[in-house]
Parts: sequence; C-alpha cells; structure tokens
Amino acid sequence: MSIIEIKGLSKVYDEKSLPVHAVNGINLTIETGEFTAIVGPSGSGKTTLLNIIGGLDDPSRGDVIIDGVKINELSSRQKTDFRMRNIGFVFQAYNLIPVFTSRENVEFIMHLQGKPKEERENRTKELLEAVGLGDRMNSRPNKLSGGQQQRVAVARALASKPKFILADEPTANLDSKSTENLLEIMEKLNKEENITFIFSTHDQRVVNKANRVITLQDGAIISDIGK
Repeated sequence: MSIIEIKGLSKVYDEKSLPVHAVNGINLTIETGEFTAIVGPSGSGKTTLLNIIGGLDDPSRGDVIIDGVKINELSSRQKTDFRMRNIGFVFQAYNLIPVFTSRENVEFIMHLQGKPKEERENRTKELLEAVGLGDRMNSRPNKLSGGQQQRVAVARALASKPKFILADEPTANLDSKSTENLLEIMEKLNKEENITFIFSTHDQRVVNKANRVITLQDGAIISDIGK
C-alpha cells in the first residue's frame, strides 16, 4: 500500500534571475514499510526532496500526496498540524531541546498533541527503552554522547506514532559504533513494527541496510533499485 505519491515534483530557486533546479520533475511512490535510502552527490536535491515531502518547503510545481492528502495545498497552519500528527523527523544535528531531559524531549510532541499524561509517560518510557536509553531518561543532551542524542531523536520521531520517518543524514555526525547501533535500532523498528523510513544519506552503511536505493543527480532520479 502506497503511503507517499509524488507527481511531477519540481523545485526551482531564483526562478526569475538564475534558475537552480534543486528538484526536477520527480515522480515517485513510497510503500508502507519501506526502508529507503535516497543517495547522490552534494547538491543533487536529496535534502530539498525530503523537506518537500515533510512539508518544510513548498514545491514550485507538482504534488506530494500523503495518505490521500495533498500537503502542498495545505495552509501553513494545516501543514504544521499535519506534520505533527503524521511525520517523524530525524536530523543530522539532532535538534534536541537543550534544557529538556531525554524524557521531556520525547514527550514534548505528545504534549502538543494533547495526549493524556499517563499515555505520554508510558510511551516515552517504552520508546527510550526500545532505543537502549531507559537508564538515561533524566539526562539532558549535554550529558549524552552524539550517538545517544541521535537515539533520543529517533525516540522523539516515533513518539507521535507517525506514518513514516524522514531521516536527513542521521549518521553524519556519528562514529562507527554509534552508527551501527542506530541503524540496528531503525532496522529492527522497520522489520518488527513495519515503520517506514526514508533516508537522505552519503553513508554506505545506511545504503547497505536499505531495501530500496534511489539515486538523484541534478534534482532528477537516475536510478531506483529495490533489493
């Protein structure tokens, strides 16, 4: 079952003066449960494509349809609400709130969703234990290693029970061991809970774990290989 449909998607910067085609005529379908890596050289359009899928950027042309909803036609406020309820994000820079503990960082989005306190607490505990940080629930980001911070970010991305996770270069700032641990956790979540992951990455280790590899060049898909 397809969860994302992308039709005729283009993003052009400086369209009137010196046009830059960051994304150029992409058509793409992502199925539920995929573990997809989007690869390509710097400037190929990977991050722009993820940002448009996530409703963080608007296309110049084309549509992004998530579970039947054209997110590019939503208002700014509607997009914010849609993202909060449907999409999980994992960023290269972790983006944790520094004054919050691990528990508070994970719980925050559920608070915004209006979830009851007991539900928030139970799910937070479950997720932090799932990523191997049950004993670091009360630690702030500055007391955690980079790998641990990224695992908190994964737990936070899962907290809202999203339809899929967008991960933009999630291993870029991690050492080999932390990368291995993070990928094992994501792969387990994908296989056991059928959670859909879409990565943009330069990391061959991520590519090796993926069951589909999409290669971009100059904003266009030049290869789409399923394993």
